[in-house]
Amino acid sequence: MHLKFSKYQGAGNDFILIDNRSSKFSTLKPKQIAILCDRHFGIGADGLILIQHSRDADFEMVYYNADGNIGSMCGNGARCAVLFGKQIGVAGKKTQFMAYDGLHTAKINAVNNFASAIVSVSMSDVSEIKKHNGNFVLNTGSPHYVKFVDDVEKIDIVKEGRRIRNNNTFKAKGINVNFVAYKSKASNIRTYERGVEDETLACGTGITASAIAAHYSGLTKSTSVNMIARGGSLNVTFTVKDNQYSKIVLTGSAMKVFDGEIKI
Repeated sequence: MHLKFSKYQGAGNDFILIDNRSSKFSTLKPKQIAILCDRHFGIGADGLILIQHSRDADFEMVYYNADGNIGSMCGNGARCAVLFGKQIGVAGKKTQFMAYDGLHTAKINAVNNFASAIVSVSMSDVSEIKKHNGNFVLNTGSPHYVKFVDDVEKIDIVKEGRRIRNNNTFKAKGINVNFVAYKSKASNIRTYERGVEDETLACGTGITASAIAAHYSGLTKSTSVNMIARGGSLNVTFTVKDNQYSKIVLTGSAMKVFDGEIKI
């Protein structure tokens, strides 16, 4: 089977995008997806996304982790999916799409011939934030653990992230682990992602979770938080009332890397 695809990245988070409106690729198996995402034996990516028909929105985004298993919401993947959706004609400058956690809205700004744009995506409301060993646990479409540190460069992200992700509390379902050095103008963040089982250059839902945790913990009173990941900068805005976070929007760059075809 020949598979046509596009490769996109959002703040260094890279994805294989496939037009699956024909449902031709719905039979892809986890092992095949894992090989496609493998950086040595395949295309190489943090995840794979199928764009499909939706009865309730402009399209549906189905996200798979790099290990081949179905994933939950992916913020940077969603921003790339919206730009790819415009490329294949299912999304406009303003669009709605379905994802793992429900309906999302998005806005594309300053499109450069489908190649790059600033893309904003609405994220799920956050109504519960828990504490674990003095750190924060919340779900922004995917489960996240947020730990504030003095210097993210002094942390062994893979070792520490893997330890937290696999402890008795989180091992069964897994959790993404974010280390954040908070600063008033822009905070540095590094993330260990489940499903990839490694550090990624950025994580949209993790950046969202970390921005909300910074506000919840009193580190900032601002409802617009900038985060700097290794792959780029993103902004999170939200409204808050009685520790209930809503109207959450993740904004950052997305870019097409290349189109390709591969036999599987």
